[in-house]
Amino acid sequence: MRLQDKVVLITGGASGIGRAIAEGVAAEGAHTIVADLNFEGARIVADSISDAGGAARAIEMDVTRRRSVAAGLDEVWDDIGPVDVYLNNAGINRPMKFLDITEDNFERIISVNALSVLIGTQEFAKRVIRDKRRGKVINTASIAGRSGFPSFAPYSAAKAAVISLTQAGARALAADGITVNAFAPGVVATPLWEQLDKDLAAIGEEDSGFAAMADGILLDRPAQPSDIVPTAVFLASADSDYITGQVVPIEGGMILT
Repeated sequence: MRLQDKVVLITGGASGIGRAIAEGVAAEGAHTIVADLNFEGARIVADSISDAGGAARAIEMDVTRRRSVAAGLDEVWDDIGPVDVYLNNAGINRPMKFLDITEDNFERIISVNALSVLIGTQEFAKRVIRDKRRGKVINTASIAGRSGFPSFAPYSAAKAAVISLTQAGARALAADGITVNAFAPGVVATPLWEQLDKDLAAIGEEDSGFAAMADGILLDRPAQPSDIVPTAVFLASADSDYITGQVVPIEGGMILT
């Protein structure tokens, strides 16, 4: 029970990696806040955690809107208590061929994947500093932030920004007792990848999909969301108190750098 009595908020917690982490931190004793624009999906996850004997609450949050993030944090702070760990996990991807990428596509993907990390980290940190507490920020990066993919160029740019924001945040907030770290998954079997395969097929890029990328994994299988959970729990717990500004790859040996 490494997270006993800790309040852990996960954005994008209604499905995929976010849901797995929400369930994983709850199993470690955390009071889990499942934040998502899809409130009904978040409520289903929170109810599932509660039915299993854990403590959880769903909140609706648009991570691209500062007012929504601030309102969600204030709701938790007022009704449950201070948030100890804020996990910036919400993300989207909409593949387009490199020469077809539009401003709208680029801006939307940057907003959800990267701007949200800045807003979430800022709003969380302001409250932690105000209350003279300590805190942890955890960001979901990606191997795409280390190696650009032509059909995922905006997503790669956004995840590179997440890595830079992790490092910048760690430097900015260390004196205030806040650590900022990230993990970088590779190919993970989630609903996001199911949709990506459909989107890639629609633009004639079937050979760039899930199966093709999974072929390059040294451990010979794609990740399951449960493979991400132990690292997230470690970064959320006191075990990682002396770690900040780091990005932990969880990709089965896809990129050896």
